[in-house]
Amino acid sequence: METEIKESLFIAGEWKEAINKESKGVVNPATGQVFCEIGYGGVDDALSAVDAAERAFAAWSSTSVRERADSLNRTADLLRQRADHIGRILAAESGKPFPQAVGEVRFSAEYFQWFAEEVRRPYGQYIPSDAVNKRHSVYTQPAGVALCLSPWNFPVSIQARKLAPALAAGCTVVARGSEVAPLSVIELFKCLQAAGIPKGVANLIQGPAAVTTAAMMKHPAVRVVSFTGSTPVGRSLMHQAAEGIIRLALELGGNAPFIVFDDADIEKAVEGAMIAKFRNNGQSCIGANRFYVHEKVYDKFTALFANKISQMKIGNPTEEMNLDLGPMIDLKSKHRIEKLINEAEALGARSIAPKAEVPAEGYYVSPVIMENVPERAALACEELFAPVAPIFKFADEKEVIEKGNSSDMGLAAYVYTNDLSRSIRVTESLKFGIVGLNNALPSVAYAPMGGVKQSGIGREGARTGLEEFMDFKYVATEI
Repeated sequence: METEIKESLFIAGEWKEAINKESKGVVNPATGQVFCEIGYGGVDDALSAVDAAERAFAAWSSTSVRERADSLNRTADLLRQRADHIGRILAAESGKPFPQAVGEVRFSAEYFQWFAEEVRRPYGQYIPSDAVNKRHSVYTQPAGVALCLSPWNFPVSIQARKLAPALAAGCTVVARGSEVAPLSVIELFKCLQAAGIPKGVANLIQGPAAVTTAAMMKHPAVRVVSFTGSTPVGRSLMHQAAEGIIRLALELGGNAPFIVFDDADIEKAVEGAMIAKFRNNGQSCIGANRFYVHEKVYDKFTALFANKISQMKIGNPTEEMNLDLGPMIDLKSKHRIEKLINEAEALGARSIAPKAEVPAEGYYVSPVIMENVPERAALACEELFAPVAPIFKFADEKEVIEKGNSSDMGLAAYVYTNDLSRSIRVTESLKFGIVGLNNALPSVAYAPMGGVKQSGIGREGARTGLEEFMDFKYVATEI
């Protein structure tokens, strides 16, 4: 693996150093040590990237959908070919277990392939007229330059979920990943470059998020901003977008309930809980956050869940290939969750899973189930983003729906039941944009992903994800 990357900004088809010549270290969270330096730019770099995207827009937006689809399909092929290489880089910068890292890269390829296929389908509309001498039609056009702003927890797949539909729609792009995990996104852009994306169509910047984003959003060419991250940042972007009437697609925070009814297949529910809670070391926006288990099956579920946790293999993803759990992303995250656990224990909560041994160096947190957590404790109501599972008993359907909906967030929820009528009632009653019914892995390229309430606006994936980057033009013709 490379130990140093200087030219980490991709602008107008070329890899560049930051104008200010500054750099930023990338830390391996499994060791707490810097293992790479990237160029870290500023406002001038960001605006240069938007200018490049603006210059490239006219040509790219007028290319045929076949040409754009071919470029996306080549990118998908390259991602699959380089999945192990990119996966090793992703594991080192994020602490993600290697099999999950490779899986993320391969999943990213699905977005490029699916949108390459979808953009070629004719979805124009012809509207019958009330008047014999008039015709009405609707068609789409690319919206303009799009900003694609992605986080560190799934840096490749979330950026792919934005880039693929934007490019397919005919938009040009300026992307920014997180400086915490920038290297795998750089590799994604190397795939785009190798796939023959024209100069200026896809640009990548590095630099302080708030400053560079604010500057770019004042640029008149920027017409769409797609952001995945925290709700407070999403609110800030909405304020900034108002001045230029910029379209926003926001996937924000989550606080997913995981509900297990007494008629559920308990072993399947436990398997789902392991995935929904501990995937990416518990750091997922759609990850299970609050576990509600019916009192009749509570003891069986918790015993099986605790047993599974006790068998987890924990370690350094850059040294061991087949791990179940790696470190937290940084020391701040580790300290935060340890503080929440201590506060909950002071209020009467207790662990019911044996505390696992974790490596001495790095930002590790032992996976744990916490019961008797008071509802007033932060552990019961905040998004945890950690391998910690607070668990609660419930007695009836109405009660658990109310508890599930009690959060201001509404991104994802999970329900395990084998009762058909109940599954319909509960999934329709839960106020979330995504519901996994007996399914802990709801994310697919061809379905709309996004939240309600404080979890965002707009959707990614599916046809709706493509339309986030399109303007609809209605033509009324008199003949």
